[in-house]
Amino acid sequence: MAHTRSILGSAFIALVTLAPLAGPAAAQGRWDWDGGRDDDRRAYQLTGGGVALLVPELRETRRGKAFVLRNFDFDHNGRINPREARAANEAFLAEAGVERGRFDWDRRHNDGGYGAGRDGADRGDRFERGRRGDRQWNRDGMRDYRMRDGRYGAVFSLDDVLFQTGSATLRPGAAERLEPLADYLDANPSVRIRIDGFTDSVGSDASNLTLSRNRARAVSGALRTLGVDPGRMQMFGHGEASPVASNGTPDGRRLNRRVEVSLVGQRASSFD
Repeated sequence: MAHTRSILGSAFIALVTLAPLAGPAAAQGRWDWDGGRDDDRRAYQLTGGGVALLVPELRETRRGKAFVLRNFDFDHNGRINPREARAANEAFLAEAGVERGRFDWDRRHNDGGYGAGRDGADRGDRFERGRRGDRQWNRDGMRDYRMRDGRYGAVFSLDDVLFQTGSATLRPGAAERLEPLADYLDANPSVRIRIDGFTDSVGSDASNLTLSRNRARAVSGALRTLGVDPGRMQMFGHGEASPVASNGTPDGRRLNRRVEVSLVGQRASSFD
């Protein structure tokens, strides 16, 4: 899935005065675009950790706020989390395109609108099906992780390129690498993950241990921003222990600087 997002954004805080709304209009094969008209007296106000991730046309206009709350407040709690914001952005941008600033909110979508994807599937409805336990997730994205069976379950490695050199700071856009995992975890709420950080042998034992722990925490933090419950994650740092290649070569050291993510109790073959 393509998503419009920023990992960090300024928080936008507003009171919620909206009663629970109907479920996502994707269940009927199209989105509900009617809310927020001049004759609609309902107060559409946004709050929640996902609000800052919404594109301006959704975050800052009455019609946009209504579109988000009428279609993407999946758990009907009046708050927009990061996953709900990503779904709203994807749906809106698929309809509005590059001319989104001049989008005609009153246009009817009798042809099925956003639901018709390139593969013929109803992409909008996918979010609703996943929410109801049908376990819809990005299989291609999970396959791209090249899972293998490890000590704790299916495991894959995130290499050093995701981080600023010698630090635990994620590079801009690094969270996009984690989006398929966040989608999978959202659709499979019983699955827990283990995040293990490792370094090469350059530097002191103490500094490497700290760096490995901080990198594991950084990956966990990015997943939290993507809507993953922190209670489902465990983080560990191992420093330069357990190398997978020789520390005597640059290529070997690069392979040893890694974060491993294990899906506890899962088999790698289930992602083939």
